[in-house]
Amino acid sequence: MIKVFRILAICTITIAFATSSIAWAQTYTSVNYPGAVFTELIGGPNPQGTSVGGYTLTAGGALHGFTVRGGVFTPFDPPGSTFTTANFINPRGEIVGAYVDSGGVSHGFILSGGTYTTVDYPGAAGTTLSSVNPSGEMSGATCSDPACGVFAATNVTHSFLVSKKGVFSATFDPPGAISSTTSVVIPSGAVVGAYTDLSGTTCSTQCQGYMLSHGTYATINYPGAAFTFAGGANAEGTIVGIYTDASGNGHGFLFNGAYTSFDYPGAVFTEATGINPSGVIVGLYVDSAGAVHGFMRTP
Repeated sequence: MIKVFRILAICTITIAFATSSIAWAQTYTSVNYPGAVFTELIGGPNPQGTSVGGYTLTAGGALHGFTVRGGVFTPFDPPGSTFTTANFINPRGEIVGAYVDSGGVSHGFILSGGTYTTVDYPGAAGTTLSSVNPSGEMSGATCSDPACGVFAATNVTHSFLVSKKGVFSATFDPPGAISSTTSVVIPSGAVVGAYTDLSGTTCSTQCQGYMLSHGTYATINYPGAAFTFAGGANAEGTIVGIYTDASGNGHGFLFNGAYTSFDYPGAVFTEATGINPSGVIVGLYVDSAGAVHGFMRTP
């Protein structure tokens, strides 16, 4: 399960169709790309009210990126893309994500002012980008599989950062990790992501979240859960993501010094993928019929 290709989350976690605990105090809005069979929200809304996500028009079809603002959807794909995910939008309207080209290789991309820039980590088989903060610093991951696991191949990932001047950091992983990925780098420079210490897997069966701040790692692990994926964080350091309970049900969580579980009302699976400075959370959920929708939760 990797933020870069969030559609994989549905495949790597067993979904038990059972009644989930629901947080009713907030306002939830379902988001569905017109005509799509699958919709996810991953980033935003930014101060201009724009969010980003992905959609598919047919079951098992290719994922495409979109922006949505005021109920108006705009699709996009980098040139030559066969599979696109949009992972983040910053206050300047810059979008980052990843795409797979016709040769089956994953590349990071930046979309700024209508212009696409491809970003590849030097020497990596595949590359993904997961976020860009207001200063232009980016987070991402290298992949051992050229397509970064899109076609279900075994994939080992390692976290990295790109400075606002475009300089790549060395790859890094939490202590003991076999594989890790970033989800977001916040304005303070702290990095939130996820990792696994099981060989040959990318958070497919066992995963913990992490925060790296001032050179120190902290583990993000929902109490009692074997699987926790920290999918996003805002400038205040509030973290959101997904955990699975003892029955394998997936629930969203929020961590701001204490853990809070939540589910989209009536959903059998909920995953939080991002949170903005105002506390608006975006993500995806699965309904009782098995359909996947994006959602927005306002405080």
